[in-house]
Formats: sequence, C-alpha cells, structure tokens
Amino acid sequence: MNKSLNLRLMKTRLTCIMLTSLLALTACKHNYEKMVEFPADASAEEKIEMASRLVPSKRQLEWQKLELTVFLHFGMNTFTDKEWGEGNEDPQLFNPTSLDADQWVRTLKAAGLMLVIVSGKHLVGFCLWPTATTSHSVAHSPWKGGKGDVVRELREACNRHNMKMGVYLSPWDRNAKCYGDSPRYNDMFVAQLTELLSNYGRIDEVWFDGACGEGPNGRRQEYDWDRFASVVRTLQPDAVTAIMGDDVRWVGNENGQGRVTEWCATAITPGIYPHAKAENERLGLDELSPDLGSRDLVARADRLYWWPSEVDVSIRPGWFYHAGEQPKSLQELSEIYLNSVGRNSVLLLNVPPDTDGRIHSTDSLRLMQLHRWIDGSFSRNLVTKQSGNVYEFAAPATIDAVMLQEDLTKGQHIESFTVEALDANGAWLKVAEGTTVGMKRIATFPEVTASALRVTVTQSRGKHHLTGVGAYKLLPTTPI
Repeated sequence: MNKSLNLRLMKTRLTCIMLTSLLALTACKHNYEKMVEFPADASAEEKIEMASRLVPSKRQLEWQKLELTVFLHFGMNTFTDKEWGEGNEDPQLFNPTSLDADQWVRTLKAAGLMLVIVSGKHLVGFCLWPTATTSHSVAHSPWKGGKGDVVRELREACNRHNMKMGVYLSPWDRNAKCYGDSPRYNDMFVAQLTELLSNYGRIDEVWFDGACGEGPNGRRQEYDWDRFASVVRTLQPDAVTAIMGDDVRWVGNENGQGRVTEWCATAITPGIYPHAKAENERLGLDELSPDLGSRDLVARADRLYWWPSEVDVSIRPGWFYHAGEQPKSLQELSEIYLNSVGRNSVLLLNVPPDTDGRIHSTDSLRLMQLHRWIDGSFSRNLVTKQSGNVYEFAAPATIDAVMLQEDLTKGQHIESFTVEALDANGAWLKVAEGTTVGMKRIATFPEVTASALRVTVTQSRGKHHLTGVGAYKLLPTTPI
C-alpha cells in the first residue's frame, strides 16, 4: 500500500472519529428543567443556546395547558362590603343564607373553566375552614351553627364534577396577634398550610401573594418562604406554587393583560429565593418590567427560570362581591382572553360569590356568553392541509385571527414571526407579525378573504417546534 493511500485512509478515519465525537457530543446535550445556570465564561450565543434547552417541569406544563382558571374571593369582606378589611371583624358577620358550592362548580365547569382557587384566608385572617390555629374562622360563625367548612364543601363539589382545585392562603394576616413576631407567626402559618394541604385531598395550585405588613408590635413580618415551599412539596408534590413560588409568575397587573412579548424562560428571579432582590436589582427587573427574556437580557443574566405567566383579573370592578357592581361586558372579557391566553399566559378570572353564597346570575350569564364566544370563535380551524410553512384552506374563507402554538416540552424558541394570507389574486399579503409564541399566540387583524396562510419564523433560538397553526373568524361580541 503506497504512502498517499495510507495518508488518505488515515484522514478518512480521523474525519470519521471527529464526526462520531461531534454526534455523540450533540446527543449528550440535555434539557434543563425549570432553571438553567450559565457558566461564568459563557458567551451571549452560548447562553441563548442553553436557553433554548430550558423546559417546564411536568406540573408546570400541565398547569399551562389549563388556559382558563377561576378565583373565588369569598369571606368576611363579602359581608362587610369591603375590599380591604381591618382584621377585627366579628365572626358572627359571616352567615351566607344558601351557600351552594355545587352551584359554583357546576357554573364554572359549564363555562369551560378548568381549575378553581378559593380564598381560604384573605388578609383579614378569617379562615373558611374550621382551623385549630385561630378563633377567627367559620367555626365561630353562625353559619351552620359553627359546623360548616367552605373548603370541604368546595372539595366535595370539585370531586363530583371532576374540577381541579387550588387554595389561596394569605401570608399577611391582620387578625393574628403573633403577626410581626416572625418565628411565632411562621409556625402558625405552617400549621394552617398543613391543615389545608393534608385534609382536603389533592390540591393543584397553592397561591401566595407577597403582601406584607407590620404586626401589633410594630415589626414587619419576615416570611420563611423556604419552609412554606417545603411544606407544599412534601404534602402536595404535584401542586404548582403561584406568585410567591417558583412555578407560576404574576404577570404584573390586574387588568387582564399579558405582555406583547411574553417569555416562559425568564431572567427575573422568583421572589422566594434569597438572592432574588440583589439579582433582580442588578438586571433592573421587577414584576412590571416589559422585557423579561430578550437576547440582551439573557446575555446579562446568570440564570434563566421557566416561570410562566398567570394573568389575574376580576369579572367585576372589585375582587369581592358588592351589590352595586356589574360584571365586565362580553367585549371586555373577550379582549382579556385574547390578551392573556392569546399571549402565552393562563387566565385566572375572579368570580366572587354573593352574600347568599352563590355565583350571582349576572356573573353566570356573562361567563356563559364568554364560553360561547370562545367556543364559537375557535372550535373550527379553517386550515385543512400543510405544505411546509404554507397552510391551506379547503375553500376561500374570511378570517380575522390566527393562532400559533409551540411544543413546550422542547422549550420556547420563537422570537419573531410573520403571517401572510393568500388572496383571490394569488398575492401574499402580510396580515400579522409578532414576537413570542409559547403555549398559544393569537394574532387578530382586519378581515381578509384568503385560501391559505404562510407562516415564517423570522428569528428563533435554535430549531423551533411549531405544532399548531389555525385560521379563524371571530364571533361578534354582542350578547350571544
């Protein structure tokens, strides 16, 4: 065998070895669940590549699929006609005349809502279950002779109707005498949390806000978030922790508006982590920041978190029921849907039961109108065939909305896109453009008659995984 042939064979073998090593290295790349920490010397592009492999935990993904959830603000404030109570209210005031948790769940289920969160304790400290930790509870009210348990009745109704259930336990407690004596109050709070998470079956979402005040001793309460999180993970490992938790993030407003660019992979650090304040100040971030995940921000970050957005808003002006208030119009609620679910978020719509202990008929009617609008607008996808990035209709149709979806099991990748419609003259007209997609992105535009759509992803973090494209004609928002 001559030397030149030997040399060629050696080069071929070396090339094969290098290719095999490269393929093995690529295959070894793994996804990062919930959080990715960047090496200190990582470049901006290396950080983006790592960010493309950040994925949700199983419980986060299941929560994101819900899309529509509901809050039930009900308690002492319902009977004092206040939004912000003092904490010194007489438990004798709590006396719903015909509380019907089954009516709550039947109504919500019929309206397409998937999970219900009850305000087990609001900041006035009144507990809707017979707790051993305080006399400020239903056990000391005239309702059912002190034998009632709102949380229990809701749990049983959810079981009957196959509805997921969550609890809101306010960390701020304006009734507890030990509030402000941090170790003592934290013990009390853990005891309350343990009761709720031990005695009512499966809990799917635990909702903590970050409200904090001073106790009777004039000292500001310091919450033990690590301990609270440990209780949740021990007693309800499949529950997501919201707001003051690292599973679900507050969108930053109570108006029902998601960001135009909403990332699940965010640079903002969850507030329960000890380093959160310093890191968020370094990056100039808070809950209201319009940018939580751009390339520039990722380049400056030390870590990214999969921390998807929850949009909370009340169907009425207040969070608790007030007889003089009316629910939002169908037009307002449909816009909230498009700007929350349609912007890669889960909508948490508050529907407050009235003093009778029922969802008021006006609220029930509006919920049904919203459900019919959503179902009527999005139940029929006009796309029947896909060829590459072109999505064809069976026949020309008038449309005014497009829905895009990513496969979040592989991460969130799309940074920008354009949508064009094929008109009767065979011309492609740009009808929409946007940034992030995530779980669901709904883009609306003036009516156009088209026979196909062309969707172009103009920027992506690595390979994108666009799993759903739909074309729709939205129903009018006049009462249906």
